[in-house]
Amino acid sequence: MSGGAAREYSGARTVARKLALQALYRWQLNEAPWQDLVQEFADAEDMPRADRDYFRTLVEGITGARAALESRLAACCDREPRLLDPIERAVLMIGLYELEFRSEVPYRTAISEAVQLARRFGATDGHKYVNAVLDRAARTLRPAEH
Repeated sequence: MSGGAAREYSGARTVARKLALQALYRWQLNEAPWQDLVQEFADAEDMPRADRDYFRTLVEGITGARAALESRLAACCDREPRLLDPIERAVLMIGLYELEFRSEVPYRTAISEAVQLARRFGATDGHKYVNAVLDRAARTLRPAEH
C-alpha cells in the first residue's frame, strides 16, 4: 500500500471509529441490536468517508463482547464502568476492543485514536484518563508490543 493509500485507509478507519463512538454512545442510552445501530448510522453524514466494514466490525464486535470488555474495563479502571462518562466509556470500549481482538491494529494506534476521540468529544481531561486506562490494558493485552 502506498503512503497516500495507507493514509486514506487510516483516515477512513478514523472516521469509522468516530461513527462507532456515536453509535455506542446511542447504544448506552437506548440499547438496541447491533444491526439496528449499523442501519441507523448507514446514512450518517461522514459515512461516505468511513471504512464501512470497520465501522460494522467495531459495533458488532463491541456489542457482542460487551461482558468481556466490561470485565476488562473494570479491571483497568479506578471505578465501575457504569459510573464512567458515556463518551469516555464508549471510547474505552473501542480502544479495549482493538487491543484485545484486533491484533493487526498496533497498540500505539489503538491508544492514540482513542485519546484523539476523547480529546475531541469527551470531557476536558477525559483523554488523559483514556490514555492511562488503555496504557494499563496494553501492558496486559499486548506485552510483547508494549
